[in-house]
Amino acid sequence: MVIIGNVVGKVTSTVKDASLTGVKLLIVSLSKEMGNRVLVAADASRAAGCGDKVYIVTGKEGANALKLGMVPVDASIVGIVDSVK
Repeated sequence: MVIIGNVVGKVTSTVKDASLTGVKLLIVSLSKEMGNRVLVAADASRAAGCGDKVYIVTGKEGANALKLGMVPVDASIVGIVDSVK
């Protein structure tokens, strides 16, 4: 599934799975259509930051987007949205 949301913060974690070392984790606010939820997504784009509108893949594709093998991730940011029409 592909989801669009807005990055509203970042997660700092001193203890995490070793396979996530160097992976930026961001807090993403989803739209009303997605139930006004918030989720944590790994930044596979390596370019997203607070205030960016991003698109996210979930499930197995979320882990695959990081290109690190099987990692404990089910949502990854794969791009930054320029516009929605």
